[in-house]
Amino acid sequence: MDARVSIRSDDFDLSSEVAALRAGDGGVGAVVAFVGTVRDRSHGAEIDSLELEHYPGMTERAIGAMIDEAARRFEIRAARVIHRVGRLAARDQIVLVVVASANRGEAFQACEFLMDYLKTQAPFWKKECGPDGARWVDARVADDAALARWGIAAGGNATG
Repeated sequence: MDARVSIRSDDFDLSSEVAALRAGDGGVGAVVAFVGTVRDRSHGAEIDSLELEHYPGMTERAIGAMIDEAARRFEIRAARVIHRVGRLAARDQIVLVVVASANRGEAFQACEFLMDYLKTQAPFWKKECGPDGARWVDARVADDAALARWGIAAGGNATG
């Protein structure tokens, strides 16, 4: 099991996760965190909740490989990704990406890289639920474009 990755239904605490990532490493000069939340609107429609499914084992391995790739590309000291699954209400926390590095530039880049990768490559299936019914969510063109700037095609293959 990869301690850098947690897929779970329960919520997370940002300050506890940052403290754990920094613990015992005096070389950490920067920590960058991204917390994603469930929006209450999508494409103009009201959203009450989001249902997330994943393939246990496969999802953790895929995210672990993403962290390995971030470590190859950027000088980071540690990274952690938490992604929630199950039914989440609007405004609930859904994802945490936290990266520690000696300097802020590498930490910001690695965090953004991991989020771009997660949005398009992680094996999650999302269904938005609202008063007008439920619909499965596809990756957006903007997400694919964000990933492409790192030299990775939407299919998951690095080009550089």
